Amino acid sequence: MKPPEATQGSPTGAGDPPPAVFACPGSKLETLRKRSDFLALNHTLRWGTKGFLLQARPRDDGSTTLRVGFTCSKKVGNAVARNRAKRRLREIARLGLPELGRAGWDYCLIGKAQVTATRSFTQMQDDLRYALHKVHKKADT
Repeated sequence: MKPPEATQGSPTGAGDPPPAVFACPGSKLETLRKRSDFLALNHTLRWGTKGFLLQARPRDDGSTTLRVGFTCSKKVGNAVARNRAKRRLREIARLGLPELGRAGWDYCLIGKAQVTATRSFTQMQDDLRYALHKVHKKADT
């Protein structure tokens, strides 16, 4: 016999799926998905920190959305380590970019081997704050 809550929501009985990472109302963050967007970031501003590498570029399309991408190569570790590193990068971006990022910019956070998955979360947030400050300062000069 199925519990009554299993028949509500989705057909699988698991309830409604959780919202996407950047689907918060008021948050104007989008995820980079096209290879061409990542390649465009390769030739622009970058700043390395202990926890990750930040790449950033202003877009000229007049859009006010922030776009962010995440990359972790096999140098970061096995699939478990790469996924953990990307989850941590997604969370610091979700918490920090709406406040510190600039409208109409693209950002990419690149994980580092054996550091991104193990560095403390508060240090990662400080790294993001520092890297954004340096990249924006470099762009203004």
